[in-house]
Amino acid sequence: MKQIKPMIILAAIFFLVILLIPTLLVIPFIEKESEPLTNEENKKAEQSEVQKSPGSQLDVDVGVYRSQSEQVETLPLEEYLVGVVAAEMPAEFELEALKAQSLAARTYTVQKLMNRANAGLPEGADITDTVNDQVYLSEKELKKHWGKEYEWKIKKVKEAVKKTQGQILTYNNKPIDATFFSTSNGYTENSESVWSNSIPYLKSVESHWDAKSPKFKNEKMMSISEFEQKLGVNISQSTDIGDIISKTPGKRVDYVKVGDKKIAGTVVRNKLNLSSADFTWKRENDHIVIETKGYGHGIGMSQYGANGMAMEGKSYKDIVTHYYTGVAIAGSDQYVAQLTAKK
Repeated sequence: MKQIKPMIILAAIFFLVILLIPTLLVIPFIEKESEPLTNEENKKAEQSEVQKSPGSQLDVDVGVYRSQSEQVETLPLEEYLVGVVAAEMPAEFELEALKAQSLAARTYTVQKLMNRANAGLPEGADITDTVNDQVYLSEKELKKHWGKEYEWKIKKVKEAVKKTQGQILTYNNKPIDATFFSTSNGYTENSESVWSNSIPYLKSVESHWDAKSPKFKNEKMMSISEFEQKLGVNISQSTDIGDIISKTPGKRVDYVKVGDKKIAGTVVRNKLNLSSADFTWKRENDHIVIETKGYGHGIGMSQYGANGMAMEGKSYKDIVTHYYTGVAIAGSDQYVAQLTAKK
């Protein structure tokens, strides 16, 4: 019996060791999984996710000609886009509308950089900060403009830009001229109705959401003498101002006849500084009263229409593909080398 007991004890110890070994091997891995990531590890994880996204950030700078200071401000594309979206669309708009604006603004900028269409700008400038291109406001200017609302507004705009990062609109694999405007008259306009050239993705589409825009209807009054002087006509001896001869696909005035003079609706809009080329007018004593529908040239994406679509639950992809006919949303990676080479 004295010889058997040690054998039993040794066997029991051996059995316990066998049971404990798997547990000892698993514990380190369980502890490692439960450990929180360090800041450095978090940054690496975020960078990895960005690299896996459909479109990565365009690593290019934009030279912005600041019209007030007459200086060129150079900054990264995505940073520039924050200043554009913040200046061009109210931050109160729905996030999906702001995302659509971000996509349009990025596309417009990339197309501009690709074509180097910066005639008349000083060296180093790619684009202006005015309505001739896209309005841009710096962080300092936005803080002054927004005041106490700056923090939540800039956060929302940055989110919109970030969530469309690396995405642009293309037609036949080329960046489009992603024009936009404030408010339609219920329809957008064919490009050839305003400009000389017909662009296949800038066609008239219905946009009923704009009726809720505060800019949907406007009224302007001017003296008959001012009306005559600006249009180069003489109506002082007539009670009849003129007749609309034809309308565009976007329901705006194509041509109007005043006396014996035929004038394009876009010319009337520009010379009388009207909100839209969808106008009607009437004579009241020694004044002309002009009523307009819509605000802007009407080509491309309507901003208030985009917000209306977003309020109905439409995504930014739904919005841009509605306003830009036949376009695709593409990653901008393929344009990085071309843009870098042109710099």
